[in-house]
Amino acid sequence: MNRPANPRSTARSAARLAAVQALYQHQMEGTPQARLLDEFHQHRLGKEIEDEQYADAEVDFFDDLVAGGLARREEIDEALMARLREGWTLARLDKTMLQILRAGTYELIARADVPKAAVISEYVDVAKAFFDDREAKFVNGVLDGVAKDVRKD
Repeated sequence: MNRPANPRSTARSAARLAAVQALYQHQMEGTPQARLLDEFHQHRLGKEIEDEQYADAEVDFFDDLVAGGLARREEIDEALMARLREGWTLARLDKTMLQILRAGTYELIARADVPKAAVISEYVDVAKAFFDDREAKFVNGVLDGVAKDVRKD
């Protein structure tokens, strides 16, 4: 039996994908946080772009992921580096992959209200939007390791 998707879950999934895109834009273009959030609120979240309808995102959740991800980047990067194989650096990762891992790590660190299994599953799904299964499994492994380090649940 197919149940309709939970609207809150769908809105949070959309917020996660948009947050990864916003963090990527910030890294690539240096867009200031306030302008970045405003641009996504006005022109991306729930809008139609190039004949593609973007899902309505939970705006407060999106804002927290982006603002928190930027504010706690050093802590996030340390947690990620602890889980990369020896010889790997964050600079060696694909730029989109890095933002997926940063957003997921922020959520694991700062959003205890979201179960760790849900966080990991959601970012594996985000990775599948950009990459093949191999990379999605990489996201699963890294975020699972981070979760073991930062969550006690």
